[in-house]
Amino acid sequence: MPFRISLADGDQLAGRYHAGETDVLLLVFHGLGGDADAHYVRRTVALGHRLGHHVWTVNHRGCGEGRGLARRPYHSGSGDDLGAAFAAARERHPDLRQLAIGYSLSANALLLNLGGGVPGVDARPDAAIAVNPPVDLGACSDSIHRGFNRLYELRFIRRCRKAIQQRVADGLIEDRYPTRPLMSLRNFDDAYTTQAGGFQDAEDYYARCSARHHLGAITVPTVVLMAQDDPFIPWRDAVAAGPSPAVHLHLEPHGGHMGYISRGVPGHRWLPYALEHYTRALLAHLVIGLAPPNRTFKDLH
Repeated sequence: MPFRISLADGDQLAGRYHAGETDVLLLVFHGLGGDADAHYVRRTVALGHRLGHHVWTVNHRGCGEGRGLARRPYHSGSGDDLGAAFAAARERHPDLRQLAIGYSLSANALLLNLGGGVPGVDARPDAAIAVNPPVDLGACSDSIHRGFNRLYELRFIRRCRKAIQQRVADGLIEDRYPTRPLMSLRNFDDAYTTQAGGFQDAEDYYARCSARHHLGAITVPTVVLMAQDDPFIPWRDAVAAGPSPAVHLHLEPHGGHMGYISRGVPGHRWLPYALEHYTRALLAHLVIGLAPPNRTFKDLH
């Protein structure tokens, strides 16, 4: 069932509600250049269905079914937009416990929301899972520009430029942002994200929106899932940030960036097993105060 969420600046978010049977609502947020129909989002919806939970899949501004509903961009600091989704879900489903799952860009925005890094935003979920969050945006923008990571960078730039062109074609914004196909992510953020998002420059954006500065303030039970071989998100930044006792940092030796392909079973993904495990653990924590056990994917599959 489609729905919309009105934002304070007049933009809207579009999402879909998948009804369940339990007293739990999973709120799922996609990564940069994607939408609520991304393959990892669909797998999360399938997990929610199997567990009997209600599910909201939420598109960031202008993405997927939200095309034509937003002038402003979404970015790694969009914790206020996530807060609007949590508030809307409380209003529409007041009896459901909320567990938010954010991927990549959304994972950073989720942690920013949870750690109080977004001024004036109080709406938060009851528990959260952040998958491969780029907690230090500056370090990630440097890393993604090196070596073979450049392939990821160019793919993101292509998708982001397409989103700008759609906004221009829809008459929502002027065609005044000097982006180029081969530019770096940092240069793209300087040319568009910061200009349209109200930041001084990329350095200002990265400093204000990197979740690493707020991990120590999180009080909501949270799991941060990272792979030590993620090609462009340095896992050590999350460790160095000193997460609060409410944050369980799961570091997996292998997994890449949201891939988590099984080494023993070709084409088999570990991530759904980890999400199911931590969903169950977090919900148990909310009910009886159990801390999420420290386990690795090889224990789960």
